[in-house]
Amino acid sequence: MTNSISARPPLSPTPRSTLTRSKERGRSDRAELDAVLDAGLICHLGVVLGGSPVVLPTAYGRDGDTLYLHGSTGSGSMRAALTSDISVAVTHVDGIVYARSAMHFSMNYRSAVVHGRAVELTDTDARTHALRVIVEHAAPGAWNRVRPPNKKELAATMVLALDLTEASVKVRAGGPVDDPEDVDSPTWAGVLPLRQVWDAPIDSPDLAVGIGVPSDVLERSVSGASLAR
Repeated sequence: MTNSISARPPLSPTPRSTLTRSKERGRSDRAELDAVLDAGLICHLGVVLGGSPVVLPTAYGRDGDTLYLHGSTGSGSMRAALTSDISVAVTHVDGIVYARSAMHFSMNYRSAVVHGRAVELTDTDARTHALRVIVEHAAPGAWNRVRPPNKKELAATMVLALDLTEASVKVRAGGPVDDPEDVDSPTWAGVLPLRQVWDAPIDSPDLAVGIGVPSDVLERSVSGASLAR
């Protein structure tokens, strides 16, 4: 993966990526974009299908400044992604912010939104590389021990590449921002943190006797590693 962060320019706002609310929560460092994307497992892909907006949860993977997506060649949303610009969003909720008034309840979060025109990959090597990136994003270490995609599977799979040039990152952290007149209210205020952790792995019912859980899977579950790693 290409990660020469120091040589990469900061995120430059465009009309689509410029924040209009709570601009102070915006982040321009590409390292923060990478961090939000790399910590997620599912993105939400927004396309225009039949004249209407459609948003679908989709697996993805990042390699440098390219985001890879995949889906069935029979998917209308995947085909629609090639006919107009798309958006991809990844969001992490880090906590519920309890305020002293209903209108000041909030969430702590990290979010990224990417805009652009996706490109279909047709070269077999490029497609295989992208699929490896997607698999390794969700399950690091798995690609090298499983059967790679065969010709039939590749023929049934559409692989898209989206450049990360046009993107925005927004982060909220901290406690509630209450009105001064509410601070003395006899109501609890604060943050209830939230995180995702891996649980113990469960064997497939048809797993052959004697096959143990791979070390990379055990390491994730035993450590209770949060989010995507």
